[in-house]
Amino acid sequence: MAIIAPLQRANHGSHFRALGLRGVAELIDPFIGIDHAWMSAPTFPAHPHAGFSAVSYVFLDSETGIDNRDSIGTRNLIRPGGLHWTAAGRGIVHEEVPAEPGKTVHSLQIFVGLPPDRQDMAPFALSLEPEQVPVVRTPGAEIRVPLGQFGESRSPLQPPTDVTMLDIRLEESAELSVPIAAGEVAFVMPIYGVMEVQGECFNVEDLRLPVFEARSAPDAVTFRASEGVARAMFFGGRPLRR
Repeated sequence: MAIIAPLQRANHGSHFRALGLRGVAELIDPFIGIDHAWMSAPTFPAHPHAGFSAVSYVFLDSETGIDNRDSIGTRNLIRPGGLHWTAAGRGIVHEEVPAEPGKTVHSLQIFVGLPPDRQDMAPFALSLEPEQVPVVRTPGAEIRVPLGQFGESRSPLQPPTDVTMLDIRLEESAELSVPIAAGEVAFVMPIYGVMEVQGECFNVEDLRLPVFEARSAPDAVTFRASEGVARAMFFGGRPLRR
């Protein structure tokens, strides 16, 4: 049975809005929080991170990419479909702005815990270009694998915290099953459309998402698009604080 976690609306000025999964870090460990965000102008000045990882994933439908920079000399463009992982470690200063003025970035900002023995390591960054993301296609489904593994397809990125993130798109009436390894936590964030998860409908306006835990044996999460095309993100990983 799923535990339902709430999403919170957030706005910063007129150029940034987000649906945030915050305040439930114990429930979604090894993840700390996630913002499903739309940003159309520079919003946040350069800011510090320490002791965890900040991960940016830009959706394929984003109007533009992210101009990303940090205090260890990284400067790169995160293109639609790409991912950038900043392992803050003992500390880093980070800034992200839309790559093109007047266009909106549609993205996820994901905060991931670091193992205790890596929280004070030297900061570093990893990038995954859109064309490097494995794509799995089954009848009526397309699954991008920016992090972790699905079936025989594994992301080439090797981050300091082993997590899975799947970008799932289903045509109407299509179904999909995603396994959860024993001892792992998983949750699903709706992105657009109506997605049935374990038979219960979720959509982006519900401000809620389901969280699952495979306590002692493997499990699986089933998806179905019952009312047209739907997209959702699947997140999974083994808790760090147990």
